[in-house]
Amino acid sequence: MATTLVNTGFNFPGQKSVYHGKVREVYDIDDDILVMIASDRISAFDVILPEGIPYKGQVLNSIAAKFLDATADIVPNWKLATPDPMVTVGLKCEGFRVEMIIRGYLTGSAWREYQAGCRELCGVKLPDGMRENERFPEPIITPTTKAEAGHDENISREEIIAQGIVGKDDYETMERYTRALFKRGTEIAAGKGLILVDTKYEFGKRGGKVYLIDEIHTPDSSRYFYADGYEERFLKGEPQRQLSKEFVRQWLIEHDFMGKPGQVVPEMTPEFCESVSQRYIELYEHITGEKFVKASEENLAARIEANVLHCLANLKR
Repeated sequence: MATTLVNTGFNFPGQKSVYHGKVREVYDIDDDILVMIASDRISAFDVILPEGIPYKGQVLNSIAAKFLDATADIVPNWKLATPDPMVTVGLKCEGFRVEMIIRGYLTGSAWREYQAGCRELCGVKLPDGMRENERFPEPIITPTTKAEAGHDENISREEIIAQGIVGKDDYETMERYTRALFKRGTEIAAGKGLILVDTKYEFGKRGGKVYLIDEIHTPDSSRYFYADGYEERFLKGEPQRQLSKEFVRQWLIEHDFMGKPGQVVPEMTPEFCESVSQRYIELYEHITGEKFVKASEENLAARIEANVLHCLANLKR
């Protein structure tokens, strides 16, 4: 199996701190620039799984970079450069403590809650009689609080503003950007024979201006259906063909793991990890319309370090 990058331990010039997220390693340079490395780790149910997925970091970073560029006319974003297939370098922003989740269809966790009788999600009323994978009349925004550790929690627009988590003006800006980004992402996906089902966006603030930060429209942050056959499968009540991380969640559920106390992650064989890798690559090729070119996996850490150092030196000129 290909080599994977699951941890980093760099010490770049001007480095103030490093944040190890579920998937990404974020290096703070001079409290002004961030070096975000997309590792090959994979998480589900807010748990980091024990095995890395070959080329996953490259897939995520490459897709996010393309969509940041493709939406820069809608909202300013943090990206300055992509010096390595697994790295984005950009502006440091003060992140808002919410994730803006927008859903075009009733599926995934929202469907599981709906099945259990829930008819209001994050303050949004849901009609009776909906079916799994049914399209909402209009996309709905269901934000969550951004937890430092553990599970993110659903929260309503009204609660976010009332609790002062985000100011009213900034939240309304984030909502407007979220809808515009989802519309653009939907249009791009449709051109590639895909349906952008749901996704999440994160925003921050710098110099009084709201910026789009982190990744967008990747298989870790989004769910895609194949457009071909969607209607027929929906009418028959059959599962949709999809490109997302949901198939990993479903595999874990089938093996009695949902991140609950006492549950044990099932064995991730090399064959399983390779199959997940292929699904990520498949999504890359579908959503970008380009052939995925695997970057060299030899000396991953040395390659990344050299590319980042070169980039930082150029930015400081």
